[in-house]
Amino acid sequence: MKEDVAKVRTFAIISHGGAGKTSLAEAMIFDSGATTRLGKVDESSSVLDFEPEEIKRKATISSSVFSFAWKKQPFTLIDTPGDFNFMAETKTSMQGGDSVVVLADAVDGVRVQTEKVWEFATEFNQPKIVFINKMDRERADFAKTVEAVQRNFGKNCVPFQLPIGAAESFTGVVDILSGKAYVYGGDESGKFEVQEMPEDLLELAERYREAIVEQVAESSDELLEKYLEAGELSPEEIAEALRGAVIAGKLIPVVCGSGSANIGVQPLLDLICECSPSPLDRGAVTGSTLKGDAQIAREPDPGAPFSSIVIKTVSDPYAGRLSILRIFSGTLTPDSTVFNSTKGAKERFGQLLRLKGKSQEPIESAGPGDIVAVAKLKETVTLDTLCAEKDPIVFAAIELLPAIYSLAVEPKSKGDEEKIFSSLSRLMEEDLTLKLQRNDETREMILSGMGEIHIEAVVDKLKRKFGVEVNLKLPRVSYKETIKGKTRVQGKYKKQSGGRGQYGDCWIDIETLPRGEGFHFYDKIVGGVIPKQYIPAVEKGISEALHEGPIAGYPVVDFKVDLVDGSYHTVDSSEMAFKIAGSMAFKKGILDAKPTLLEPVMEMEITVPDDAMGDIIGDLNSRRGRVLGMDTKGNKQIVKAQTPLSEVLKYAPDLRSMTAGRGMFTMRFSHYEEVPGPLQEKIIELAKKEKEEKDK
Repeated sequence: MKEDVAKVRTFAIISHGGAGKTSLAEAMIFDSGATTRLGKVDESSSVLDFEPEEIKRKATISSSVFSFAWKKQPFTLIDTPGDFNFMAETKTSMQGGDSVVVLADAVDGVRVQTEKVWEFATEFNQPKIVFINKMDRERADFAKTVEAVQRNFGKNCVPFQLPIGAAESFTGVVDILSGKAYVYGGDESGKFEVQEMPEDLLELAERYREAIVEQVAESSDELLEKYLEAGELSPEEIAEALRGAVIAGKLIPVVCGSGSANIGVQPLLDLICECSPSPLDRGAVTGSTLKGDAQIAREPDPGAPFSSIVIKTVSDPYAGRLSILRIFSGTLTPDSTVFNSTKGAKERFGQLLRLKGKSQEPIESAGPGDIVAVAKLKETVTLDTLCAEKDPIVFAAIELLPAIYSLAVEPKSKGDEEKIFSSLSRLMEEDLTLKLQRNDETREMILSGMGEIHIEAVVDKLKRKFGVEVNLKLPRVSYKETIKGKTRVQGKYKKQSGGRGQYGDCWIDIETLPRGEGFHFYDKIVGGVIPKQYIPAVEKGISEALHEGPIAGYPVVDFKVDLVDGSYHTVDSSEMAFKIAGSMAFKKGILDAKPTLLEPVMEMEITVPDDAMGDIIGDLNSRRGRVLGMDTKGNKQIVKAQTPLSEVLKYAPDLRSMTAGRGMFTMRFSHYEEVPGPLQEKIIELAKKEKEEKDK
């Protein structure tokens, strides 16, 4: 029934890492009666951060979902990671919410990751409530944090509450509109007494009340006209318009408290009831037809055709794959068949599960606004659309942040390569930013992700879930060799050892080609000085030899060979002899034709705040980078540059350090370029050492 959907509240809790999202979520769950003790991250008793990697780091790595009831209304919260390394997980799971609670730290204020997740919420058009957390901590400063919130996110972020005291003296919150004070006992039980507002807060509360009324009045022309004429609005008019203003994003309430001390949490839950949207308030969700030639809307109606999107996948070696989906329309029941419109495949499942952190409970049905889990879908992965087969719809997949940091992965135990590949492929089902590829030139398995911590967490999970242990190291750079000159050389192979001997003799011209041309071979033999059946053998000898160049053992590229002369023996000549002769001529000729090293150059797009521009340009210059152009986007600068790969293997952590986490970049291969002379010597020396160690 639509009336039931109107009561549903599904929201994500977002902010930078360490702001206390999980502690706040644990307090919400405890206050609702869904748990009997207040879970603590520091004591490893959290029902939301339960994976061993999270317990070890005392931080959220993987989004967690918990459904509970607050004042007989169905609530579902999504606790998200705040660390940049796990931002993709945050973004995909945020799609499951209709609104967000954004945490600001009363001590540290607003950090850059909070800006990033705020952008995600804006992209999804999700109404926001700001909760200033950790008011019980030393140096907590409400006014300063409000100022930081407004500076970063706009003046429409207006305080709805004031704290009673701060740090050790923080005992509760004052509701500005009602004038009530909620005073807590300090025992983490969440129990409070309703009292009159302390006199020392009356003046400030009145000032903020006027700001709320102004923002509410501006949400409609009719109210604004009345407010300008009368200078006031009635409590009923304010209450009625408040919800609409928050849902429309014109007003962002700012409240405060402490998740870990369980202060101010119930008033926040009440505010979510009153001002956050239900699926009905959010309205129809738009997708496209299977062919993509028309748009379709799905109303948040339990009677409408079923539609949902998979916001998370959990891969387990024993239980199989668990798909977590947000339902937009229709009703889902156990033992159903659904249609994966992204893959064009039917999927069948058994139990329908409601998520309660690390545990799940079977349910008989779910409708719009619900986040549920189903097990063992064969084709389905995160961001796929699941819907009714008779009324298909495809929801557009969000754009994910690209993987920007790569490490080479090698097994600790010999023969585990295949096991690594298959196990990592399973983990890639639950983490869409992970990329795995084999570099044929360096013969390394390359794992790419969002940063060092991201890849380390994946390696921990690889060991725990699949029993595979690996070593990580920086990838080798795929250098290449080429020539700058031309030469004519002879390759002659003659071997006599009793009986039939071996004889092959060829003359070749070697000449450089433009960058990117590879290797070309031309037969210019006249008069049959080398019989036709032996000419392909000469080319084969060169083709095989070019994989290991003479100066540093890297592949040789961008040259051509003309086979111009030679001789043969009617008895002793063979394909093998001419293959060896061709190889000998190539190795000798390359050394005579001014050999040089080439390095891969990457095209980079770096987005940084205005105040970091000077540092970024200076740093790029020190990395032998070339700035190609600059652009402005809001208060951010976009730098386009080309930089040798060897200089930016660790650029992800370096950029984070230079910009305090506010910078982002993308990188892709551009072309090969000659390595400067002094650097060539170092690379050649290193390559020789590696070869010596390998040959030992």
